[in-house]
Amino acid sequence: MAKKETRQALQHHRLAPKKRFGQNFLVHAATAEAIARCGQISKDDAIVEVGVGLGALSIPLAKRARKVIGIEIDSGIIRMHQEENNLPDNVSLMHDDILKVDFKKLHKDCGGPIKCMANLPYSISNPFIFKLVENKTMMDWAVIMLQKEVAERLTASPSTKAYGIPTVLLGACARVTKLMHLVPHEFHPQPKIDSLVIRIDFSSPAEDLSSLPDYNFAVFQQVVRSAFAQRRKTLVNNIGNAPFFDQSRSKKDNKECAAQALQSADVSPGERAENLTIADFIRLTVALEAGLKS
Repeated sequence: MAKKETRQALQHHRLAPKKRFGQNFLVHAATAEAIARCGQISKDDAIVEVGVGLGALSIPLAKRARKVIGIEIDSGIIRMHQEENNLPDNVSLMHDDILKVDFKKLHKDCGGPIKCMANLPYSISNPFIFKLVENKTMMDWAVIMLQKEVAERLTASPSTKAYGIPTVLLGACARVTKLMHLVPHEFHPQPKIDSLVIRIDFSSPAEDLSSLPDYNFAVFQQVVRSAFAQRRKTLVNNIGNAPFFDQSRSKKDNKECAAQALQSADVSPGERAENLTIADFIRLTVALEAGLKS
């Protein structure tokens, strides 16, 4: 669907791109086909599509998959598809906010691990990534279109400015691959920035973590978030102020406990979070758990 056709379709149904939903509609069928191919979808797959829009991606997905579950937050878009009856029979629509969707139900509806394709509003990129991390055991893979800057954070290396909380939390449970670069004129309305399509595979982490001990992922998340709380501060200061410490104890005692855990994990107390690998964060989590129990 070209830009002119996209505008006409929206006008016909008295719709307009909504800023609050961050709507930027794909306008080139060839681009949608290329994104659908990135999923490497089989005829047995059930695909969850986040952000159905005008159906540019839904149609090529439906050709490849057993069924497509389209999640769309805009009731006007849902109404348009119902009136036009313009989507294939194996596409079902859900009027819902993906950040509020019950992934256990979605997992059941898919008949197994969730395979997801998403053209995300830039405003929910990080919350959506964190939602995937929270539901990692129910995920197979996700192919997501993101703001270029956000996508580059997810593939960043330690000791870089882009490396941060999303990089570490996602990297601990999945491997991220860059697939496609999209420029603004691929969309209506045109965003001001470029986009990247990435693939997230939950079958293996970003690093080889097989030699590391088991750890509590919930504690790991707290450790990572605390470590990056103030990027310019050292780890001993950030970890020493972490919420998982007994707040009835003195700050000095908590800081000493943090220093001991860092030493046990073979990490310098004066180091900053951005310089730690995912494996370092896991070792630190294990050390902190042991320290908190003693």
